[in-house]
Amino acid sequence: MTSPVLRLTVNGRPTALDSVPVAERLLDTVRWRLGLKGTKEGCRTGGCGACTLLVDGRPTLSCLTLTHEVEGSGITTVEGVSEDPVGARVQAAFEAVGAVQCGYCTPGFVMTLTGLLKERGSAEAFEELLNDLAGNLCRCTGYASIVRAVAAVREKSP
Repeated sequence: MTSPVLRLTVNGRPTALDSVPVAERLLDTVRWRLGLKGTKEGCRTGGCGACTLLVDGRPTLSCLTLTHEVEGSGITTVEGVSEDPVGARVQAAFEAVGAVQCGYCTPGFVMTLTGLLKERGSAEAFEELLNDLAGNLCRCTGYASIVRAVAAVREKSP
C-alpha cells in the first residue's frame, strides 16, 4: 500500500514524494529516493547510530522510523547539517581533530551530537554528552578522536 503524495522538508527544501510504500523506512527514502547517501545503514536494528538523522531537530534512528511517521516534518541529513550553525561547528570539530577513521560512523556521530546540542544547549555536561553518544558505535575504535571532537565542540561553544 502506498500514499498518493508524501510531503517532507529535507535539508530546508520542500519535498513531495509519490508512491512511498507505507512500510518504507526513512533511511531507504533518504538514501534511495532522494540520493542522499551520507546517511549510512549499519545494523538495521537501531543499535549502532550510523543512520541518525535529525527530524524536527531531534536525533532519530532512520532505520527504525517509517517515512510516513514523519510526514510534514523537517528532516536534516549530514549533507545539510552544515547549514545549521551548531551542525557546522560539530563538523568543523570532527575535521579539526581528525575524528574520522574509516568515516562510516561519522555521519551518525555528527548528527547525534548536533541534535543533542540543539536540544540541550552547549551547557550540557561533557560526561552527559559522551553518555548520550553511547548509542553510536565506531567499528574502527576511533573513540579517542571522537571524544576529542566532543571536547573541541564544547570548548568553542558560545
